[in-house]
Amino acid sequence: MNEEEVQRHRRDNEEAATESRAQILNLPYLDTREFENDIPLVRGVVTTDEMHQNFIIPLQAGGGDKHYQFLVTSQTPRSVIENKTREYNDNGERVDFFLISNSAYKVFILRYDPPQQVHYDDIKISKEGDSETISEVSETLAKVGSEKVFDFLLEQADKLGASDIHVENMRDVIRIRMRVDGMLHPVANIDRDRYRVIMGELSSRANVSAAAKTSQSGHMQKDITRGGATHMLNIRVETVPTMYGQDAVLRLFNFDESLLNLDLLGLSDEERAEINEIVSHPRGLVLMVGPTGSGKSTTLYSILNALNSTDKKIITLEDPIEYGLTGISQIPINTTKGQSFGDGLRSVLRLDPDVVMVGEIRDADTARTAIQASITGHLVLSSFHANSTSAAFSRMIDLIGTNPIFSSSVRLVIAQRLVRKLSDSKEEYEPDEAEKKYIRETLEGVPREYLEEHGVNLENMKLYRPKPGGEDDPFGYKGRTVIMEQLVVSDEISKFIRGDVADANEKAIEKVARESGMLTLEQKGLLAALRGDTTIEEIARVI
Repeated sequence: MNEEEVQRHRRDNEEAATESRAQILNLPYLDTREFENDIPLVRGVVTTDEMHQNFIIPLQAGGGDKHYQFLVTSQTPRSVIENKTREYNDNGERVDFFLISNSAYKVFILRYDPPQQVHYDDIKISKEGDSETISEVSETLAKVGSEKVFDFLLEQADKLGASDIHVENMRDVIRIRMRVDGMLHPVANIDRDRYRVIMGELSSRANVSAAAKTSQSGHMQKDITRGGATHMLNIRVETVPTMYGQDAVLRLFNFDESLLNLDLLGLSDEERAEINEIVSHPRGLVLMVGPTGSGKSTTLYSILNALNSTDKKIITLEDPIEYGLTGISQIPINTTKGQSFGDGLRSVLRLDPDVVMVGEIRDADTARTAIQASITGHLVLSSFHANSTSAAFSRMIDLIGTNPIFSSSVRLVIAQRLVRKLSDSKEEYEPDEAEKKYIRETLEGVPREYLEEHGVNLENMKLYRPKPGGEDDPFGYKGRTVIMEQLVVSDEISKFIRGDVADANEKAIEKVARESGMLTLEQKGLLAALRGDTTIEEIARVI
């Protein structure tokens, strides 16, 4: 039963109960559903205050035969009906009362007294030390009604493009911070009395307990309407008890399937060609590595979208499901309640999938199962926590040991980070000698042809810095871009995995990969800085 059918069923039950109640109260029952939204309103008979206070609605006002009609509910005082009957009869006028349901009354009262639309100022994020902006936003939030403050925060975070909302309990206030373009910005300090409102909304919407003594995970969704268009916001909720109450982090996922597209990730032609080549094969293992918030899930979903066609069976195992994708079977895995990716993967392999995505490889069992699946006719995509592609190999070897099957299954490892992009107001400057030396040493070994092709001149280096451009551009950065390191597994790399090379450490693997033409995250980041996409400080911060 869909939501519309559920609401219709509830109204049917309420009307039936009201009809039975009318017999007890000795009042005629009236079902208003056919006309309650469009019948002309009767003005000047009773005030809106009286309508609210006595739960009474005028339906007809006098006329040639001086006949008045009112709609009442079971909450209308009996004395009101008796007094009005006496008043109209004494004036030689006729009056009738009809019992209606509470839902019908709410429809009418909203037409007579629609809620006032209040406009609140948009939230602004503050610069470091900018207490004035924080005070302004705090004052705005203090004006927002208690029942609306939670939705207001979500809508404003979405408007700012924030990836997270942090609700942090302090001794005197609740601090609200938002992460925009990877940076955490203070937004407001709100009164402690709002804590119950916010936690109450989280409890009911995300299915977490406001009184829990342990950390919790929850999930909720909200429709956001802006500019005449509506999109779905998926929200992952994490809470943890602290000294002054439960802190919460809300991770926001703007669910727009059209944005999960490899063409929109800003990949170079070489990076896109390597991914296309690997995923075009019917089997193999592709690993995405990087810290939380580096965009791994977005890249994996974009690859899935590129593979999604009517001739492929695609199944995902996720904890939790962050985006719902049309045409793909997505299975939630609740690891906090004993489920494991390994057990889930063994189950779905019986469903004859062509492509499987495992949310994360966390243990040896899941790793071995994924490897086994990737050599038996399945393309397996997964994420794995490691800082770089070479570190992913050394970590996997630590997890499952040297493994000839792993060497024949893994085909591509991608490490990525998200760095802030400079806005158009950026300004150019010449790096100092220390920076020039660092850049030349880091880019040593990168073919000159590659540098020239990407517009980089090491003889005449130029770097760029942010130049804040006012209220619409307070930091000089706008959005983020992907920095990606791709290691295509060659025969030389396979030797480390099989155990043919005794010292399979991270530096040794990276050295061989670089000799095979791989560019590291640091090198890709510096090239982006030299092109003017970002700053050298941003590369140092993130990579």
